Amino acid sequence: MSTTMLLMDASLGLLGAGIGAGVVALAAGLGIGKIGSAAMEAIARQPEASGKIQTAMIISAALIEGVALFGVLVCLLIATK
Repeated sequence: MSTTMLLMDASLGLLGAGIGAGVVALAAGLGIGKIGSAAMEAIARQPEASGKIQTAMIISAALIEGVALFGVLVCLLIATK
């Protein structure tokens, strides 16, 4: 009986880690898509400021990607615990 409970606890942990990693990846994709969309609209409105807008867009996307990587690593650490 206790072996079954241990296996169930481990499998629920793996399930939670997988769902968490998926949510983190989905949220990062949506965030980067929103940044790209807003940057393209801004460049279309003010083409002379495209360099500054593009630089800010790339920095913001990199920060979101870093947070997403951290979230996925936390989920992987939970899964291998």
